This record gives sequence, C-alpha cells and structure tokens, in this order.
Amino acid sequence: MDIGELKSQIGALRGEIEDGLRLAAGRILEAFDDDPFEILAYRGYGNAMRARVYGRVIEKPNVSAATEGDSTLRNLLNTYRRAESDPLAFASLKTQYAGSTVDCRTDNEGFFSGWIENAEPKKGEWEKYDVELVSPAAEASKVTGNGEILVPPSTARFCVVSDIDDTVIQSRVTSFLQAARTVMLGNARTRLPFPGVAGFYQALRAGVSGEEKNPIFYVSSSPWNIYDVISDFMDIQKIPKGPLVLRDWDISVSALGSSRHSEHKGAAIRNLMKLYPEMRFILIGDTSQRDPEIYREIVGEFPERVMAVYIRDVNRSAERKSSVEKLAKEVLEAGSTLVLADDTLAAARHAAAQGWIHDGSLEVVTEEKRADEGSNDSKVPAAPA
Repeated sequence: MDIGELKSQIGALRGEIEDGLRLAAGRILEAFDDDPFEILAYRGYGNAMRARVYGRVIEKPNVSAATEGDSTLRNLLNTYRRAESDPLAFASLKTQYAGSTVDCRTDNEGFFSGWIENAEPKKGEWEKYDVELVSPAAEASKVTGNGEILVPPSTARFCVVSDIDDTVIQSRVTSFLQAARTVMLGNARTRLPFPGVAGFYQALRAGVSGEEKNPIFYVSSSPWNIYDVISDFMDIQKIPKGPLVLRDWDISVSALGSSRHSEHKGAAIRNLMKLYPEMRFILIGDTSQRDPEIYREIVGEFPERVMAVYIRDVNRSAERKSSVEKLAKEVLEAGSTLVLADDTLAAARHAAAQGWIHDGSLEVVTEEKRADEGSNDSKVPAAPA
C-alpha cells in the first residue's frame, strides 16, 4: 500500500466517525474531569527465579462494559476514552511479588515495566503481584492495583507463542480502513474469532495427556490501550488466558510499517526463548504481516527449539503464498516445520499427528469451528462490527 492510498483510507475513516465524535465530545469531556487515577497491572510472566511485569497508571477512563447491543456510538466513545485517557507520567510505584519489593517509575505515557528477582522461588501456574502508587500520593486513599504472573508449571512440555490480529481475532489488518473500523467501532462482543481457535488453543494448553498446562503467550502489535478489549474477548470466547505482550499506542504512518511490527514481535519472542531455555516452542501467526519472516529468524537463532510454525493463510495471494512456501523450505532445512494452513483444523491435525495434542481434541476443534461458523446452534454468531 502506498502513502497516497493510506492517506485516502485514513480520510475515509475520519469522515465515517466525525459525526459520532461531535455528538460524543460533551460526554467525553465530562467523563475526564477530575477522575481519579488507577493502576492497570497487566498479566506478566516469569520463571522460578524472576518475573516480568507490565502496567500503566492512568486517569480512570470510565469505559463501559461491552454488551451485544452496544451502538456504534457507544463503542466509539469507549475507544476514544481508551486512547485519550490521561496518563500519570513519571510516577513512582512500589511492586511486590514473590517476597521481593521493587521500585519502578512510569514513562511519559504512564507505562511501567520491569524485572523482579524472586526472593521466594515460584513454581506456577498463576501468581499474584501487587502495585502501589507512591508518588504523587493520592489525597483520599491509596491507589493500588494487582495482576498475575504466569510461571509455567513442571507439567508443561512446551510453550506456545501466538499472534492475535488475524490469527486469533478477525482484524483484517491487510486493510487499514477495515482494521481501524473494527478496532474503533466494535467491542469485545462484536469481534469475531477465527473458527476453531478456542478449541485448538485449549487442546495445545492441555497437551496430549490433558493435564500439561502448556503456557500460551499472545504477542501482538495492537496497542496497550485495547488490552481490556482483547482480554475480555478471550474470556467470552473461552480462549485460554495468557500474558498479552502489546505495544504503545502510535498511529503515525511509520508505526504502521512492517519494520516496527517485526522489531516488537521479534524482541518479545527472544525474551521468552531466553527466559525458558529448557522449553521448546510452537509459533502461530498468519500471512497478513511478517509473521513467517519473523518466525524464520527465530528458528535460525534458536536451533532445535521451535517444534513447529503454524501460519494461517489470510492473504490468499499467489505471490504471498509462494514467498511463504519458500520460507517453509528454509525452516525445514533449519530443523523445524512451517505449516501453511487454510484453517485452524489443518494445524490441529498436524499437532495431533506429532503427538502434541490428544487425537480426541480434533472432534472438539471441529465442533468449535462449526459453531463459530454458525453451522450449529451451540453458539450465537456475533454480528460483525
């Protein structure tokens, strides 16, 4: 997509939502007046000896809970509130986890992150951590938050790293206009999963024995501002929970490029590979961005650590398919396997054949896929945003 086309799409989207913003402006300003701050402690991850925490301190955005009947205007209001919530920049925080207390500081956008060395070794699976605002101190009462740390249990045989957009959630990121409309005008209950994803990811978490509790990490270029949308969506769709590794909100043209996506995702996966050196990995993505290229680099950098790469073909162009098939040969030569799949069931069949998930889970994935497609009455398909 050239810059001219991108500007045209941005202009079209702006025209589509302009009227809604005018109607919403008064209510938005009222919502932001003198709101107290809150600490959003995101799900982190760690091992027995150390853990990575993430979060943000912001003015309470007063985002309403998503319902099936939410109007486009209400969804747009909530999106605006998430994007424009005032951060508490350069605040001092105290984080407590596993017997250790660590001081940290927010950046200019209110984000904080850091590593904590555990005083008490942890064995998982989900462990709580606490965060308290130290400075500036709240006048009325303490401002606190708490989150969870995922520590892979001893039963885990492998880790799964999955993309989110157009891998788990139908985001249509191949079109900037469609993707922006989906994010801005939809909510956790109107966004759609790819058919069978919940069943497949449940099977991967359970493993062939059904009791493995293999950890799943979700790495995406989506902004932290929609963390709650993604987390709620996964709960609604019964997709196994796991740490979400997102990135700062940035709507500049440069941020839309593939290089920013590659840098963020590649760094996140490398951190996980180094934190769990004894674990092997399954990497899941799609053809809409550069997942195959990023995963190919990881396979080369970490020999014999990647069991398989599953790539969903959402682009469907002959040129893109040819480039991914070339990468598949390189991945095979590097000692792993890249499976280019048209749907979730194809990836699940490969995993079952390798003994990574139970054969019986294929029936579950099949039924989940049919339900998501509206082929039976076990689910009510969500309406597209």
